[in-house]
Formats: sequence, structure tokens, C-alpha cells
Amino acid sequence: MTFNFENKNVLITGGSRGIGRVTAKLFAESGANVIITYKSNREAAEETLADLEPGKHSSYQLDVADPAAVKNFFNLYAEQYEKLDILVNNAAIFLEHKILAANYESWQRSWDETIKANLTGPANMCYFASRLMMKQNSGKIISVSSRGAFRGEPDHPAYGASKAGLNAMSQSLAIALAPHNISVHIIAPGFVETEMAAQVLNSAEGELIKKQSPFGRVAKPEEVARLIAVYASEGLEFTSAGIADINGASYLRS
Repeated sequence: MTFNFENKNVLITGGSRGIGRVTAKLFAESGANVIITYKSNREAAEETLADLEPGKHSSYQLDVADPAAVKNFFNLYAEQYEKLDILVNNAAIFLEHKILAANYESWQRSWDETIKANLTGPANMCYFASRLMMKQNSGKIISVSSRGAFRGEPDHPAYGASKAGLNAMSQSLAIALAPHNISVHIIAPGFVETEMAAQVLNSAEGELIKKQSPFGRVAKPEEVARLIAVYASEGLEFTSAGIADINGASYLRS
């Protein structure tokens, strides 16, 4: 499978590791200028940049949960790049907070942090990105959601709720932005072989998770990256507002 993103500017949040890192590499190999953001791991971001094909690539420290930081980031972005073709909302957190085990303070904290990072943050990224895209009358916004938005996350309820909110928000924006030739797409993976999921997948519970799919495994980050690239390609604008599942038939919906 080959892609052509020659001279496209692609912004990926949470691009220093996991799905974000593999996605950044795929876009760079396809000719894009890749801009990644990272929350705190500067070393991982530098390693990712060093691993990309030659291009006008860059990385920025950004906590998407901080509205002021998002605004400042886009001011810096505008100084270096004239346009934005593709935004990939990938950054997210996954905090355990079992309703019958967590105390009220930690319960509140988990909800507050998760919603800010997984829903409000992407919403603010879309706010500024859409203004850049509107000026050029084109653009694509792709958000990484989750199977958990549909299947439920009993040990991580704020995560499931935040991803369900991300789906609804994306579909609303798809309607609002279509007149400006901006399409909005949602990718909903199940478990993926990433650093964030490694501890769970390497445990006894991990074997049960893998068996949820008839393939007997979870998704590879490369599979998610390819699907992101598909929807970022020209000619897929009419799939705007659609939610694409990538969970190996571990959860079915209609």
C-alpha cells in the first residue's frame, strides 16, 4: 500500500510514540512535512524525528489539555508553516478509576484530567486547525477514538465517555466544516500493541484480550496508521463523519 502526501503538512498530536510515531513515519515516507507534538518525553520526540525520512519536520512540546498552550502552539505553528493540510488528533490518556474502588477525590481527578486531554483538547485543536484549513478551502481532520466508546470501559469509564464525546463532536464538526471542503474522520481501534497498553497486554488479562478477536491478537500500530493515511488521502472526502472500526471483529456494531 503506497500513499502520496508530497508537500502536505501533517500535524500529529502524541506523535512521539505508539500509534502517533508509526503514523508520523508513514506520512514522512509518503513525502509529507510532519509536525509532531509530545506532552513531556522530549527524548522520544527527538528519536522519532531522527527516524523520519528527510523533510521539513519538527516537534513541539504541547499538553493538549491546556487551552492556553494550544493557542500558543498554533501561534508558533503559523510562524513556521504557511498551511495545515491534515490534523491527526491522537494524544490521549487512559486512567483507571473503578467506581467501587476509587475514592471521591481520585474519581473526580480522573474524570477531569481525562475529559480535558481526550475531548476538550482535540476540540481546541480542531478550533485552530479549522481556521487554517478554511483559508485554503481544504483540509482533513482525523481523530483516533476507541472501541471503548461503544463497548464500554468499566475500569476506565471517563476514557469511554471521552471517546464517545469525541465521536459526537467530530460528527458535528463534519457538518459545520463541509462547506469549506474540510472533512472530518474518526478511527476507532480496539487494543493496539503500544507502550500505553503493554502492561495490560503482557499480563494474564492480556491473553484474554487477544482472544476477544477471532484473529487471536490485537491491532498493530502500523495497521491503524495505514487506515489514518487512507482517510487522509484525496478522494475520501465523502466518508466525512463516518466512524471506521479497527478491532479485528472483537466488537461488532451496526
